[in-house]
Amino acid sequence: MMKPITMDIYQIIGFVGMLFIVYAYFLLQTKKTDFDSSLYQYLNLIGAILLTISLLVHFNLGSLLIEIFWIAITLYGILRKKRA
Repeated sequence: MMKPITMDIYQIIGFVGMLFIVYAYFLLQTKKTDFDSSLYQYLNLIGAILLTISLLVHFNLGSLLIEIFWIAITLYGILRKKRA
């Protein structure tokens, strides 16, 4: 018999963050948005922040570093768009 899957609040936060990033990528691939849109940028930013929160509790160095870079690159894209 399988054990039920239990998730603490930080795992749920990370899961929601993953959904934001996957949804942004889905919208991009289905041409519902483009990489320069505010929707795409903010979905990525919020998703990466949520994943980072999760990773601060359930630590994984590689994943934490990629999320930090993801946030930094997304913020660069948002600021670049605002200056244009």
